[in-house]
Amino acid sequence: MVLHISSGSPFEKKIGYSRAVIDGNMAYVSGTTGYDYKTMVMPEDAGQQARNAFATIQQALEEAGGTIKDTVRVRYYITDMAHYDALVAVAGEVFADIRPAATMVVCGLTRPEMKLEIEVTARFGAHGR
Repeated sequence: MVLHISSGSPFEKKIGYSRAVIDGNMAYVSGTTGYDYKTMVMPEDAGQQARNAFATIQQALEEAGGTIKDTVRVRYYITDMAHYDALVAVAGEVFADIRPAATMVVCGLTRPEMKLEIEVTARFGAHGR
């Protein structure tokens, strides 16, 4: 049975998606931007946007019984290479010991305040391997 997890983001209902979909021991976490979904505030700083995105991702994985350490794949989307160093500093803190497969794409995002988006795939138990 597939489990759908919501972060409470109004975008999920409006667009029709889940923050994460859990299928067996796999978790597919949707692209997550830097909003604080409790307040719907988007920080100006790209580093803080990355921290918020990782906190939302971690919360979704924990709700499903996993952890960020279960991440096996990450995709980063940034709107400008000027945000690269801020994103990499935060990602390095989160994934230094996990070292998932990774891709980074420079692209446009759906709102001008969004500087980055992070998407992960996790396999529960991967960190204990």
